[in-house]
Amino acid sequence: MNGFGDKLAAAVAAKRNPVVVGLDPRWNSLPANLKTAAEGALGDRAAQAAAFTRFCKAIIDVVAPLVPAVKPQVAFFEELGPVGLESLAQVIAHARQKGLLVIVDAKRGDIGSTAEAYAAAYFGEQASWPSDALTISPYLGDDSLLPFVTAARNSDGGLFTLVKTSNPGGKQFQDLICDSQPLYRRVAAHVEKLAAEDAGTHRYGSVGAVVGATYPDQLAELRAAMPHAWFLIPGYGSQGGTAKDCAAGFDARGFGSVVNNSRGIIFAHSRREFARFGEARWEAAVEAATLDMIAALRAETPVGTLG
Repeated sequence: MNGFGDKLAAAVAAKRNPVVVGLDPRWNSLPANLKTAAEGALGDRAAQAAAFTRFCKAIIDVVAPLVPAVKPQVAFFEELGPVGLESLAQVIAHARQKGLLVIVDAKRGDIGSTAEAYAAAYFGEQASWPSDALTISPYLGDDSLLPFVTAARNSDGGLFTLVKTSNPGGKQFQDLICDSQPLYRRVAAHVEKLAAEDAGTHRYGSVGAVVGATYPDQLAELRAAMPHAWFLIPGYGSQGGTAKDCAAGFDARGFGSVVNNSRGIIFAHSRREFARFGEARWEAAVEAATLDMIAALRAETPVGTLG
């Protein structure tokens, strides 16, 4: 196996789908039984962190047989301070023990030795939060990316660089015309160069791109422009993106993209279409929502060719 590009391809092929379950624990949205177990301790950060850990571990137990990866969002853990970051470490360890790839969503980006320190927190034998991949921001330039690229490659890890994000405000800067093309295309060209440098047997390299499902035309444009870059596609579900919107992110074999869904899966018990489970059976709602997403992607995209 040749680095993260092949590792991700193998995981997608094994599960026959590209679903990434986002782990975004929010206190107000947790099932009631978990908040009760934390003794209703709003303001008690240790109790909240313990509830986050139980919640995320339970989700991991449900989805581990079904999907290739999970994506913890660091912000929700950081909000609780040191106990939250310890919770994040436990969640990552549990996911890896269950055989899932872990994409940490931290959107890091800085220069020189600071970037090296950020990278060391997530990659390597001494990493505090050992990850398979990390989201990063490119807007401090190439010297801010290289420490992350080096650290990721040295540990067979990967990166997902912000290129065309799913939020409405992303176009404020990403769509600015620079030398006759949108800024996101200049970022895409650099990411593609990095991806091509260590492309594996499945054609994809260790450096990928974040490209939102909420911009399907640009998704198709960037797939053609970045043939060696894995895409991490946010925006599915709660942000309005559909399986059909994601279709252009895949190659004909069903590879090339992984699709994240956070709230639509982890809080499925609160969605009308899964009300039959009730809050007490929230884990069953998580499983049903995951299976529905897998089925939609297999029906509406080249993912169906995975077998």
